[in-house]
Formats: sequence, C-alpha cells, structure tokens
Amino acid sequence: MRGWLVSLPHDLKIAFDAMDDENLPREVRELAAGVAIYVVSPNDFIADRNDAVVSYADDALLLRLALAKALGKGEDEQAFKDRFPELFTELDENLELCRSVMGELLEWLESKIAGVRTMDYKGKKANKYLDDDEARETLFDDGIVFRTDYPVDEKTIADKLKKSTTVLEVMKKRKAEEARTRGLSAAKSVAK
Repeated sequence: MRGWLVSLPHDLKIAFDAMDDENLPREVRELAAGVAIYVVSPNDFIADRNDAVVSYADDALLLRLALAKALGKGEDEQAFKDRFPELFTELDENLELCRSVMGELLEWLESKIAGVRTMDYKGKKANKYLDDDEARETLFDDGIVFRTDYPVDEKTIADKLKKSTTVLEVMKKRKAEEARTRGLSAAKSVAK
C-alpha cells in the first residue's frame, strides 16, 4: 500500500492514458474516466480529514481494482498493460494479498467500481468526459492539479503505515456508516 500511495499520481496518469486509448473498448475507457474522476474528486467514498495518507488509500486501491477489472485479455488490452509493467506486472498477486488481509472490505470496495462510471463530476458522467473535448480537458487539468498538489510521498508516509489497521479501521468505519445510512433509508421507505 505504501508504494501504491506514492505512485498514485503516476497511476492516475495511466488511467488518463486508458481513457484516451481509442484501441481499448469503450467500457474500459469509461471505467478509466470514472476512476480518474473518483481520484480527483474530493467527494469519494472514504475521506479522513485528519489523515491525508489514509484518505488516499481507497483512491490508490480502487484505481488498481478498476483497471484490473476493466482490462481483459484482448490483444489491445494486453498491449496497454505491457506499456505499464510497473502497474500491471504483479497487480493480480498484490490484489490477492489485499484480499487475504482485507476480506470483505475489499469486496465492499470492489462493489464501488461500477458506480465510478456514473459518478457526477462537475455536472457530467464519465462518458461525457470521453465525448466532450472541453470536459475532457477540464478533467485532465484537474488531474494535473491533483498530481501537483498531492501531499503524499515516501517522507510523509514513513511512520504512517506501519500497520494495515491504520487504513482498515477508517474503511470499516466508512462501511458501517454507509450500512447505517442504507438502513435508515430502507426503514423510511418501508414506513411510507
């Protein structure tokens, strides 16, 4: 996770490259746009205002989960993966390690992948960022700002992630909040 956090700005650029690669299937490009939106958006699933490192852990993980899920075995998809061995070479093994440590929390995060394609960012969904050059340029500019202002590096995480529980506790808390909110919404609709 430490390495993924440090490489998040570079990995975001890979998501933008996938978004722009017209050799990739449309669904892959939309998911790449959606995950780019997720990363640059301040309104993502997990936020911890007290700890910048932890608040980016879901971004780093969701970006890798989404790209792993989106990119299949097709020739063009494999060619794309081959361009970025630093991300894709050990991705499946590393995600399996995450699965063994995180269990249902990783499943919960994986359930968020489909939603990134329909996230609203500045009034537009992911598909609009593929079709509208002006919108695409705005998202790309926001990505540059994110990459420039990104506050995490080797130094900032030196003492922050000695244990996986640092990240897992924040995710568990957010998952519980989401379940409570869904429970309240379900209870209200039943009461009506």
